[in-house]
Amino acid sequence: MAAEQSSEKRSSRRLRQGVVVSDARDKTIKLTNSYSKPHPKYGKIIRRSTTLHAHDANNEAHVGDLVEVMACRPISKQKSWRLVRIIQKSEG
Repeated sequence: MAAEQSSEKRSSRRLRQGVVVSDARDKTIKLTNSYSKPHPKYGKIIRRSTTLHAHDANNEAHVGDLVEVMACRPISKQKSWRLVRIIQKSEG
């Protein structure tokens, strides 16, 4: 029974990439996800960014790292993302 459930493919969850801007809190990182999109009426490309709070269980990520996070169940009031992997470590 358990083998049948584990073999079923889970639906893909949202993935985001961003740069860590804060790692001051325990087991939590704060990252910015920047993106560009055209203005709905005028068409000019506008840069936007969102701030995500992610769960980092082992405190692996540090400020400046490029990381990938995945959506998950709410862990706290602000944390609904978890760290998947560190894509690139910061220099220094």
